[in-house]
Amino acid sequence: MNFENDTIRPDARLIILKALAGQPDLRMHSGYISKELLRFGIDRQREWIHGEFDWLEQMGAVTVTRPGSVHVAMITEKGLRHLRMTINIEGIDRPSLPGA
Repeated sequence: MNFENDTIRPDARLIILKALAGQPDLRMHSGYISKELLRFGIDRQREWIHGEFDWLEQMGAVTVTRPGSVHVAMITEKGLRHLRMTINIEGIDRPSLPGA
């Protein structure tokens, strides 16, 4: 088990959902997600991000299209509900309360 990856994953997943929700069309490709994660000190290769996309898709938080070497994730209603804190998806950090 890689302890660092296990502790970073829930936070990275939340960052990914927030980045997707902030887009006008609710989607973003893995190259841009890599840059977004890097802003928070998470430096991972594209394959790692693709693995997180796959996990989020299995949980129903995103849908993923794979047009080539870059994958595109789009947040789902379930992912948005997690961000609104009306549901909790185990394995994804909870968003902070507004104003906290």
